[in-house]
Amino acid sequence: MSVKSPCIDVCKFDSKTGYCVGCLRTREECKGWKKMKDKHRRKIIDQQSERAATIRR
Repeated sequence: MSVKSPCIDVCKFDSKTGYCVGCLRTREECKGWKKMKDKHRRKIIDQQSERAATIRR
């Protein structure tokens, strides 16, 4: 089963971290999502709470 994109159509990038405030991915991760292997996608999904904490600082 393929890992679903976390995109919620917000697409605003935090200037300090480079993460999208909606899905918590970098621009490069957003652009390359369809070509990524599920292992890499899961790693990004698993980092969401850590990335959210980084944006809140």
